[in-house]
Amino acid sequence: MRRKPDAGLRPVEALWDWQQRAACRGLGSYFYSPQGERGRSRRAREQRALAICARCPVLEACGAFALGAHEPYGVWGGMTESQRRQILESDGTGTGLNATG
Repeated sequence: MRRKPDAGLRPVEALWDWQQRAACRGLGSYFYSPQGERGRSRRAREQRALAICARCPVLEACGAFALGAHEPYGVWGGMTESQRRQILESDGTGTGLNATG
């Protein structure tokens, strides 16, 4: 017996389509910390990544994905690892989305 397709299902590609338009596409080295990176080097790399994020057409979608997935590594959606962690810890829900917004 064949099941009827669920009208609520979307193709997986639709979930990731925004990444095709990301300004960071192909620039991974700016967005992820090499092993042992600390201090001034880390801040400089994060600032370069954040500058790319600032002009990205999918900034909001990227940030929402990173918060929703609790992405622990890299710069996503104009937020560093520590910025995302702070948002997730401070909103009280663990989702990064406060109850009013």
